[in-house]
Amino acid sequence: MLDFTALPALTHGTLLRTPPRPAPVHQLLLDSRRIGQATGSVFFALRGPQHNGHVYMPELYARGVRLFVVDRAAEIPGGLLAYPEAGILLVDDALDALQTVAAAHRRRFRVPVLGVTGSNGKTIVKEWLAQLLAPDELICKSPRSYNSQVGVPLSVWELNATHTLGIFEAGISQRHEMARLARIMQPTLGLFTNIGTAHDAGFTNHREKVEEKMQLFLDVDTLFYCLDHELIHAAAQQHLPEHRTFTWSRLHPHLAHVAVTVAESSGDRMVARVSLARPLPQEHTFTLPFADEPSVENALHALAVLLWRQVPAAEIQHRLDRLQPVAMRLEMKQALNDCYVLDDTYNNDLAGLNLALDVLARQPRRGRRTLILSDVLESGLAGAELYARVAAQLATHGVERLVGVGLEIKHHQALFQQVEATFYNTTDDFLRQFRPDAFHQETILVKGARRFGFERIVTAFQRQIHGTVLEVDLEALAQNLNFYRSRIQPGTRLMVMVKAFAYGSGSYEVANLLEFHRADYLAVAYTDEGVSLRQHGISLPIMVMNPSPDAFQVLRQYHLEPEIYSFERLHDYLTAARQQPLPAIHLKLDTGMRRLGFSETDLPELCALLRDNAAHLRVASALTHLAGADEEQHNSFSEQQLAAFQRMTPQLEEALGYSILKHALNSAGILRFPEAHMDMVRLGIGLYGVEATGREQDALRPVSTLRTTISQVKTLPPGETVGYSRRGQAVEYERRIATLAIGYADGYDRRFGNGAGEVVVRGQRAPIIGNVCMDMCMVDVTHISAARAGDVAEIFGPQLPLPELASRIGTIPYELLTNVSERVKRVFFTE
Repeated sequence: MLDFTALPALTHGTLLRTPPRPAPVHQLLLDSRRIGQATGSVFFALRGPQHNGHVYMPELYARGVRLFVVDRAAEIPGGLLAYPEAGILLVDDALDALQTVAAAHRRRFRVPVLGVTGSNGKTIVKEWLAQLLAPDELICKSPRSYNSQVGVPLSVWELNATHTLGIFEAGISQRHEMARLARIMQPTLGLFTNIGTAHDAGFTNHREKVEEKMQLFLDVDTLFYCLDHELIHAAAQQHLPEHRTFTWSRLHPHLAHVAVTVAESSGDRMVARVSLARPLPQEHTFTLPFADEPSVENALHALAVLLWRQVPAAEIQHRLDRLQPVAMRLEMKQALNDCYVLDDTYNNDLAGLNLALDVLARQPRRGRRTLILSDVLESGLAGAELYARVAAQLATHGVERLVGVGLEIKHHQALFQQVEATFYNTTDDFLRQFRPDAFHQETILVKGARRFGFERIVTAFQRQIHGTVLEVDLEALAQNLNFYRSRIQPGTRLMVMVKAFAYGSGSYEVANLLEFHRADYLAVAYTDEGVSLRQHGISLPIMVMNPSPDAFQVLRQYHLEPEIYSFERLHDYLTAARQQPLPAIHLKLDTGMRRLGFSETDLPELCALLRDNAAHLRVASALTHLAGADEEQHNSFSEQQLAAFQRMTPQLEEALGYSILKHALNSAGILRFPEAHMDMVRLGIGLYGVEATGREQDALRPVSTLRTTISQVKTLPPGETVGYSRRGQAVEYERRIATLAIGYADGYDRRFGNGAGEVVVRGQRAPIIGNVCMDMCMVDVTHISAARAGDVAEIFGPQLPLPELASRIGTIPYELLTNVSERVKRVFFTE
C-alpha cells in the first residue's frame, strides 16, 4: 500500500508539511461531501470552471482528513499553520497528480485489464461483461459510468490483490485525453464498441475521433471490435497486427473471426447464429435476451469476448439467459393512463437518439409514439442542421408527438411541422404545466441530457401508478455507511450484512454501492445469495453464514468463504478440502448467544483439528455474536462474552501459527463498545437507517420508503362492515373507506389489521380497518376528504418510521424490512 510520503517521488511534488506519523493511502478523495473513512483519505484539491477544491480544506480537516494534495500553496485557506497534523503535498497540477498516483497503483497488480471505449454502449458492455464473466473471475469494474479524466483514476484505484480481472471504461470529449487514460488504466485487452456523434464538437471528424480513442489500445494483447465499423477497422489495421485483434461481423462474415447472422425471434428476444473459423470450425446458435438494435450490438460485443475465452456454448447461453438490463439505460416503465415510458435519461447525443428511436419504433403497443426531448448537446453540428436531422429522424421512426425542452430546440420549433409539438424553456416549466390526463395509451420516449434532470419527468409519469413500490435511497445508505465508518477505530475493517435480500432493500444494488464505497467484506445467510452477487459482478470477499455440505464446491467456484460453527460442519469441510483446495473459513465461537458456534470447552479438540489439518485449511477470521449489545441492562453479560472471546482467540491463533481477523460487534455494538472493535465489525440494520440502541437515530437517514396506491374509495352507510369475517365493525355514522394495493403477500403484516396499523395519505394518518388481506387492505379516510383513487399511501418511511410501526405489533424493524416481498418493485435512486 502506498504511503503518503512516497507521493512526492511519484508526482515530482514537494512536501509542504510532512504527516507526523505513517500515513498509508486508502482512499482518493475529490468530493468533500463524500468522505468515507477520513483516516487514510487523500484529498486532491482539483480546480475547474465552477469550483476550487482548496476552499474545502478547512471543512475536511475538521472532519478528520489529514492528507492533502494541492497545486496552489497561496490558496490554502489559513495557511499551513491551520493544519498542524496534516500532510500537505504541493504539485504542479492536482489532476495530473491524481492520475499519476492511480497509475502507480495499477502497476502494483499483474492483473489483466479490459479497457472499453466507443461512442455508445460503453457502460452497458462493461456491466454485461462483468455479469457474464463473474462465474470465472473476481472483477473490479468502473462504478456507474466513471469514465472521465477523474472517473478512470477513481475506478482503477479500486483494484486490489483479490481481483483477477479489471473492466474499466474510458470516455473522452477532445483530443489528447485518451493517452492520459491509457497511462492510468494500462489495459491488456480492449473493446471498441462503435463510433457515433457523441462529443463530435471536440474533433474535426470521426476519423480523428477514432484515432484518438485508439490510443487506449496501442499496447493491448487483444482488441475486440465489430469489423463492420469501417473507421474502427481501418485504425485497428494501422496500429495492431492481425493476431492482436478479435473481430465479429454481420456484413463481412469471411473477414472476421466470428460471423454473425441475426434473425428476429419472438417478442423481446433475438436469435444469433454464429460461425467461428478459428481455432477450429464451429457453429452455434444463441438466443439474446434483448431485441432492440443497441442491445443486440452490445450483447454481440460481449458474446465475442466469451467465444474468445472459449467458454462452452451451453454455458454461454446459460449466462446470456441471466443477463440483466443496465439501470438508467432505456428502461421501460409502466406509467399513468395506460402509458409506458422508455427511460433514456442517460445521454442525448444524435446517434444515441437514433438508436433510442429505433427501440420506440419497435414497440408493439397500440397508441401513438411520443418523444420528450431536451436540447441535443455535444453534436458538433450547427443548430439548424442538427434539429433538421432530428426532425427527419422523427418522421422516419413514426413519432407523432414531440415535447421539446430547452432554449435551442424551442428556437428551431419551425422545423417540426410534421408532428404535434409543444415546447418549454426548462424542465421546471414542463413540470409546472404537466397534466396527466393529456397523455393516454402512449409509448413515451424520455431522452435528455443529464443537466436537464429528466428523471423528474419519468417520476411524474409514474407517480400515480396503481402499485406498490419500495424506494431505496442509495444516497442515504452511503451516508449511514459513512456515519458508522466515522465511529470505528482506525484500521478496523468493515463487514456489511446483505443477507435476506439486503434486509429487503435489494442485495445486488446495495452490494454494488458497498463495493464502490470500499467495504471490506460482505456477509450473506446462504450460499445462493452469495452466488447471485457473484453472478452480478460483485467481487468483494463474501462470508456465507449458513453453508450446507452439498454447496462446498459451489463455494469454491464462486470464491465464497463459509462460516463454520460445529464439528460436523468442520469435518465435512475438511473431507472436501482434502480432495481439492477450498476457500478460507470463518470460525463461529459461542460465548453466550447459545445458538451456533464452538464453545470454550470445545477449544482443545478444535485446536488439535486445526493443527493437524493446517495443510488443507486456511482460517480467515474468528467471530462471535453478542446477545444483548443493544441494551444497557445486558452490559455486564456483553462484557463477559467479549472477555471469553478474547480468551479463546489467542488459543486459536497459537494452534494455527498465524494471526486471523477477530470480530464480535454488530451495529449496536459498534456504537456501545468502541474498545472492542478489534480487527473488524459487522454492520447490519444500522446501514439501512435503524439505530438499534435508539441513542443516535437522528444521525441516520431512513433508506427505505414503502408506498402503495389507493385502488378505490367507497362511501359506506351506517351499519356496514368491512373485509373478511366482518372485522371492520359497523358504526352509526357514514364512513369513507380506501382500498390499498398492498397485503400480506407483499409483506404487510396481518397484525396491522383492525386499527393496529396506520398509513399516511395526503399528509394525514389513516387507520387500517378490518383484516389485512392477501393483496390489499382497507383504511378509514373519512377525515381525509380529498383522498381519491390513485393517491399514494406511505406504509413506512419518513412520516411513519420503522421503529414506531414495529412497536405497534410487538416486533422489531428487522422483521418489517425483511418481510417486504420480492414481488414488490424496488426503485433505487440518488439525490
